Amino acid sequence: MGNTFKTAFLLTALTLLLMFIGRYFGGQNGMLLALVFAAVMNFVSYFYSDKIALAMYRAKPVSREELPRAYAAVERLTQKIGLPMPKIYVIPTESPNAFATGRNPQHASVAVTHGILGLLNDEELEGVLAHELGHVGNRDILISSVAATIAGAITMLASMGRFAMIFGGMGGSDREERGGGGLGAILMLILAPIAASLIQLAVSRSREYQADATGAHYTGNPYALASALQKLDAYSKRVPMAASPSTAHLFIIQPLLGMNFGSLFSTHPPIAKRIERLTGRPAEFMQ
Repeated sequence: MGNTFKTAFLLTALTLLLMFIGRYFGGQNGMLLALVFAAVMNFVSYFYSDKIALAMYRAKPVSREELPRAYAAVERLTQKIGLPMPKIYVIPTESPNAFATGRNPQHASVAVTHGILGLLNDEELEGVLAHELGHVGNRDILISSVAATIAGAITMLASMGRFAMIFGGMGGSDREERGGGGLGAILMLILAPIAASLIQLAVSRSREYQADATGAHYTGNPYALASALQKLDAYSKRVPMAASPSTAHLFIIQPLLGMNFGSLFSTHPPIAKRIERLTGRPAEFMQ
C-alpha cells in the first residue's frame, strides 16, 4: 500500500502546485485552467508514463528470437517468483543501462540498452534483470514512472514561465498592485525545477537499495549483481548516456547528466555503497 499512497500523494501535490501557479499568474480563471491541466496530467501520468519514458529513449520492443539471452533470464526469473512476463525493449545506445516501467506487474516493461548486452556475462545480466523485476515486484514502477512525468511537467511549466517573463507576458495590473509580483514570478521559476528534483529524490534512493536486495534474493547470487554494477559504473563513465534529468532516476545506474550538483541531486545511492550492501564487503575488495 505504501507506493499506492505515495503515488496518490504525488498526483495530489502536482494538482495543488499547478493550481497555486495558475492562481498566482491568472487569478481564478488561471486556477481553473490549471485544474483542468492537472486532471489531464494525472490521467496521462497514470496510464501513459511508461510509454512516454520508452518513447523518449527510442526503445524498440523485441521478440524472443531477437534477444534470447534476456528473454531466457526474464522467463526463468518470472516463473520462479510468480510475476507475469513483462514486455522486453532495447534502447539503441552503447551506454550500458536498464530500467523497468509500467503501472503494475500486469503492465510492466523492462528496457535494456544495446551496450549492456555486450558488456555483461549471463549471470551479471540476470542480476540486472532481477533488479529490474525487483522494482516490478516491489511495485516501484508506477511511482517512479509517475514521478518522471510530473518532474518533466514541472520543468516544462517553469521553462514556459521563463519565456513568458522574457517576452513580457507576465504583466498583470492586479499582481503589480499586490507588489513583489516580479520577485514572486522569479521565485516560482527557481522553485519549480527544485520541486521536480525533490519529487525524484523522494522516490529514488531507498528504492534502489531495495531493488538490489530483492534482485539478489531472486537470483540467490548477490555477487553477480555487484559485479554488474561495478562494470556498469566504470563503462557508463566512458560511454555516457544522453538522459533527461526528469527520467534519470528510472535507470539502474544514474546516467551522466552533464551538469551535476554533487550528491544533492543524485537520484541513486553511490555504487560503492550498493556493492557493500550486496556483498557485505567494501567495493574495493571486488575484483
